[in-house]
Amino acid sequence: MKRRTAVALSAATLLLPLTACGGSAEAGSGSTVTVTVGYQSKTINTVTAGTLLRSLGYFEKQLNSLHDGHTYKVDWQDYATGAPITAQMTAGKIDIGSMGDFPLLLNAARGKQLGRPTHLVSVTGYNLRGGLNTVVTAPDSTLTSLKELKDKKVSTSVGSAADGTLVRALQRAGIDPDKGISKLNQQPAVGASALSSGSVDALSQFVAWPGLLAYQGKAKALYDGAQLNLPTFHGVTAREDFSQQHPAVLEAFLKAQDQATDYLDSHPVTAAEKVAEATGLPAEVVYLYNGAHGIATFNPALAPRLVSALKKDVSVLKAAKLTGDIDVDSFVDDRYVKKALGASYAKRLTAPPPPAASEAWAEGSDKTLSFKSPKQLLAHLAAHQDGIRAAYVPDATTGTLWFADKAVWVSDGDQLLPFVTPATAQDYVSAHGGARTVSYREALERAS
Repeated sequence: MKRRTAVALSAATLLLPLTACGGSAEAGSGSTVTVTVGYQSKTINTVTAGTLLRSLGYFEKQLNSLHDGHTYKVDWQDYATGAPITAQMTAGKIDIGSMGDFPLLLNAARGKQLGRPTHLVSVTGYNLRGGLNTVVTAPDSTLTSLKELKDKKVSTSVGSAADGTLVRALQRAGIDPDKGISKLNQQPAVGASALSSGSVDALSQFVAWPGLLAYQGKAKALYDGAQLNLPTFHGVTAREDFSQQHPAVLEAFLKAQDQATDYLDSHPVTAAEKVAEATGLPAEVVYLYNGAHGIATFNPALAPRLVSALKKDVSVLKAAKLTGDIDVDSFVDDRYVKKALGASYAKRLTAPPPPAASEAWAEGSDKTLSFKSPKQLLAHLAAHQDGIRAAYVPDATTGTLWFADKAVWVSDGDQLLPFVTPATAQDYVSAHGGARTVSYREALERAS
């Protein structure tokens, strides 16, 4: 099948009238029904509705089991951001799509504006504190806190979840997000290049870009989105007319998504390898977000706390003049996922994310080792420095998982504590007499 890649549209462009119009899921001849799915392969907390789901073939298998007289074909279309998926959905050319919370709201607004309503039908990956979005700077940057971004150039994708994190973080730091910085509206890859070339001072982006750049040694974390302590998530949206015409197809998709979620939970390392193979991302980066104790938790249920967070996001988009009022309650439609998940749905609504843990991924292993404390992990790493593929530690205050060798380490008595950013480490040091920051090398030595 042909993979189509579209240039991402800015959120502002997204809200302008569209002139294009297209077909529907019934495109094709005779009894063949083509279902078009828009996804973001490199936005890896959507993999259970995109990259991983596609590689496992679960959706196609569910469609083949319908036995309703139709022959089904799935057209998977890969995009860099959620904006072009929405543009294609409102043109009637994509039936089911996945995107982040802020793009989902723009999807709702755009669908209503054009008389082509869409609905949020399930959740993919979420983080209850907001850790899926991160602001990073160049490795040699002298910036150590978000407050120092005043009057600096910052790249982000306007209207994205990462932009929402940037806006809120700047506001908390006392910086006007419109006038206090010079904001460049760029696709993630363009922003990453801008950061490397020195044409911007910082980059605010969503999964997996911050982790990827840190892993590659091209960036370091400046602000952990989990400091906001506000849920962020990605979800699945479907056209209302498609859902009404093909309810069994949408249910089949959500059943397949649930199967992919179970596969990811049961085989996190293998799932990371599959996603890495499909996207070209390092498996170590995929695991940072999608692993057993990763930054993202996968659960299709439309939990009330996530819907509540979505309602709070509306004010951010309104302030940026990207949309007006949005009726979130009418946008959310949990009927199909309830039916797809059956009796387990009620339990899924309240299921907590897995507890934070330190992990080591040994070379050649299809499993990781978990440790009760970062210090125990460091002791293991010190004794096995040549056989480790990757090591992960949760931030001591936010719980956000990060690469052990990229973390900021603090020594406090017998404790060795990791932090994603210098600012959170310094906050801890300031509040704990005798605590001090140490290098990763010194942390290893102290643990051994």
